[in-house]
Amino acid sequence: MASSNKKYTVLLPTYNERRNLPIIVHLLASTFTTANLEWEIIIVDDASPDGTQTIANQLIKAYNTTTTNNPQKSKSSSGERIKLKPRAGKLGLGTAYVHGLQFATGNFVIIMDADFSHHPKFLPTMIRKQAEADYDIVTGTRYAGAGGVYGWDLKRKLVSRGANLVADTVLRPGVSDLTGSFRLYKREVLEKVIRATESKGYSFQMELMVRAKAMGCRVAEVPITFVDRVFGESKLGGEEIAEYLRGVFGLWYKV
Repeated sequence: MASSNKKYTVLLPTYNERRNLPIIVHLLASTFTTANLEWEIIIVDDASPDGTQTIANQLIKAYNTTTTNNPQKSKSSSGERIKLKPRAGKLGLGTAYVHGLQFATGNFVIIMDADFSHHPKFLPTMIRKQAEADYDIVTGTRYAGAGGVYGWDLKRKLVSRGANLVADTVLRPGVSDLTGSFRLYKREVLEKVIRATESKGYSFQMELMVRAKAMGCRVAEVPITFVDRVFGESKLGGEEIAEYLRGVFGLWYKV
C-alpha cells in the first residue's frame, strides 16, 4: 500500500479527551506504520480544562523525538508526526477543521473523532477504496453493508437514524450515512468544499457532503463499526439536534 507521493493528514478536534487521546494516537500510528504510509496527526484542542493539551504535548515529544532521532529515516518521514494547534475556546466543529487544515501537509485529509468511536483499523480499507477509482471522498457508513453501531441506547439510535432519514428525504444526497464524521478527502477537494460551507457545529459534516455532491465530487462508501466513546461524555444534546434540523432545511433551500 506504500506510495511515494501520498501523505495522510488526520485532523483530530478535541475537547476533554485526555484519556482517549493516547489510545487513538497509538492506534493511528500503528495503522499507518504497518501500512508503510506517510502520515501526520493535527490535534485541534478547544482549551480543554482536563489537561488534553498536556497529554498532546507528551505525545508530540514521544512520537516526534522517535522519528527525528532516527538517522535512517528520510527527510519526508522524519518531520513532525504530531502537531498541536490549540484554540482559545469552543468555537465549533466546522471551524476546528478549518483551523487544522491550514497546517496540514498531506495531500489526503482524514477527519474522524478523537473519542475512539472511529477505529483506525478501517483506514486501510478506505484508502484502498479511494485508490480503486480515484474517488474524491471516501466516507464511512454505519448504515450499509456490514456497518453498525454499538454502545448506544435505543433513543440515541433512533435519533441518528431519524436524522439520516430526514436528511435523505429532504436532500437526497446519495449516501447512506450523511451524519457520519469518519471520512477521507483529497485535500484540494476538502479545501474547495469547506470554503463553500456555512455551518459551524454539528450540521457541518452533513453540509460538507451535500455541497460536495452538488459540486460533482465522486464519493464512495465503506462500512464501518461505530462504537460509543470509551471515556468521557457525549457532546450531543437537544440544542445540537435542533441545529441539525435547521441545517437540513437550510441546505434544502440553498443548495
